Formats: sequence, structure tokens, C-alpha cells
Amino acid sequence: MNKEINIFKYTLEAKSGNARAGNFSTPHGNIQTPIFMPVGTIATVKAMSPQDLINVQAQIILGNTYHLYLRPGHKLIEKAGGLHNFMNWEKPILTDSGGFQVMSLSGLRKITPEGVKFQSHIDGSYHLFTPEKVMEIQNSIGADIIMSFDECPPHPATKTYVANSLQQTLDWAKRGKDAHKLIEKQALFGIVQGGVFEDLRQESAEKLMEMDFPGYSIGGLAVGESKDDMHRITKFLDPILPANKPRYLMGVGTPMDILNNIANGVDMMDCVMPTRNARKGTVFTRNGRLIIKAARYKEDFSPIDSECSCYTCRNFSRAYVRHLFSVNELLGMRLATIHSLYFYLELVGMARKAIFEDRFDRFRKEMSAKLGEPYFD
Repeated sequence: MNKEINIFKYTLEAKSGNARAGNFSTPHGNIQTPIFMPVGTIATVKAMSPQDLINVQAQIILGNTYHLYLRPGHKLIEKAGGLHNFMNWEKPILTDSGGFQVMSLSGLRKITPEGVKFQSHIDGSYHLFTPEKVMEIQNSIGADIIMSFDECPPHPATKTYVANSLQQTLDWAKRGKDAHKLIEKQALFGIVQGGVFEDLRQESAEKLMEMDFPGYSIGGLAVGESKDDMHRITKFLDPILPANKPRYLMGVGTPMDILNNIANGVDMMDCVMPTRNARKGTVFTRNGRLIIKAARYKEDFSPIDSECSCYTCRNFSRAYVRHLFSVNELLGMRLATIHSLYFYLELVGMARKAIFEDRFDRFRKEMSAKLGEPYFD
């Protein structure tokens, strides 16, 4: 079985309760955890230039295997020298397996033990994703961290369905690991599935750990289950997953989702929420969400967040950003996105500092009160 080269080393530097601060080394630089990762679905974080991302202190961004395979195509990206060269991003990149996107196509796909046959949402053309094909695509794209191909079961789903789906995912994980060619350049993470069922989650984690991946993702959450269930599952997995390897919770979430899951030992998270909401005129602040395009801000010349030092808050008022949205100017989306990503990345930076100072739980409670979002024990 393939063994990963130790360039992908995770070092646990501090703990506060179960919250972890660490360092994960990759060929394109170190990642200080806990970290939030902006989503760059089609080789771009929408409304942001690479310099904008550097300015908001992004350490790593995501690309989407499914979308990049369809457009512009993984072979074109490979000819460009990989995704880093193609989009002029010098820091680490993570790509997902495309499993979630393929599964979400519903009537346009068919799952078999071999893989998933699906129709493109763009032109209706037919394609087959197998674990081996997904490894080929991600090897061509060249991200530092890549994902096993998995089946993400819907919610709700019966325990029988989730158990059968889990066995499929475990088989695909082994096949994908065997097919992974660039172990010295790309860290392949196994994806823990099992829905909201603790025994299935434990089985998934233990069998993936036997395969010895350099990191582990927690998939199949933030798909419609309650926040209580999400928190329960990540808390359950914390003592099971190895302490010397990074944990990535996929597709999460609100600011307090971030902090509540850091409390359960999660190191890495991503979500389209801050960028998608920003483009629609809702931004995140230390005092909760703010609908910047609302009429009440027409004559409000204060910054979006008076405690924020991002480019937007240092230079522009709520009234100006609101004006840009009211006249459909693209700069409004860019300024709102800059602010929300800066806020998310500053939030995990503050969480990291609180872990080193062993006051993370107090920090989390304080942020819960300010944000108006729930705190989970």
C-alpha cells in the first residue's frame, strides 16, 4: 500500500479543552490551524483576485474537482502547469473529490460499485467518475491536498441505506489510495461517512485509519441534519481520529459553526456562505449578520464593522457599499466579499490565539453572545 512522504507533517502545537492549534506542512507552504478555507470552485474565489486573498490572510483555498473537470478540463490545467500556475496562486490548494456534486445531481446520475455515471449539468453529456478517474483528475489538477471519492448520503436516510453507502465509500477509498500516483506532492485524505449514526461513523473512521491516510475529512454533515446532530458527531469523532493528523470538516459553516467544531477538535473547514452571502448583500460582523443593501444604511457613513481593519472597513462606509449594491455595481460584491472573508479568517486567527492562551471556551462563549448564535457544550 502506498505510504505518504512526510512533507505533509501535522504538528499539534497547543490544546485548550479539545480545541487544537497546529501546523500542517505542504509543498506550497505551512497551514496554521484552525483555519477557514475560502472556496474557489472554478479556479477562482468569486469576486476576489489572488492579491485580495493574500490581503485577507487566506492560507489555503479550495477548488472543485467536478466543476474543473467539466470546465476548463483537467488536461488543460495540467498543460498550464497545474492549478497553482493556471490561477496564479502560490499558497496551498485543496480539491474535493466531486462526490458531493455528483450525488446532488439526483436524477442525472446512477451509482454502481464501479463508480457514478452522471450527466453534465452544463450540456447533458455523460461521464463516469470512478475512484481511479477521480485520482487521475486530481493528480492533473495538482492541488496539495486531495480527497478520496465518496458517496455522500442524503439526509434524512435510513440506517440501512447509510450503512450500504459507507461500504461503497470504504471500497472506493482503498481503490483511490491504490491509484494515487503523486504521493510525494499531494496528500490524499480519507472521508469519514456514516450519517448521524455513531456506530457507522466509528466503523468508517477505524477502517480508514487502517488504510493510513495523512489526514481525515468528515463528510456528510451540513446536508440538512440539525446543528445538535452535527455537533454530536464531530464531538464523537474527536477521540477516535488520530491526534497527529489533521481533521477537515467539509462544507461548514456559520461563524459559530466554525467555533463549535473547533471545540470538537476540527482543524480545517470551508464553506461558500461568507462569499455567497456577501455577493447578495449580507455580510458577517462581530455583532452578527448585517444586510448591507438595506435602505436603513443609505446615510450611514460608519464602516461595516467598526472593529474591523479589512480594506473595505478602512476605506468605505456602509452608505457607499449599500449604494454600490443599489446600482448593481460589481465593486459592491467585491468589497462585501473582502470584508466577510477577512472576518472569517480573523475569527479563526483569534480562535488560534485563544487556544495557545488556554482560554478558547471563554472566547467561544463571548463570541456566541455577540453573534447571537448558539453555543454547544
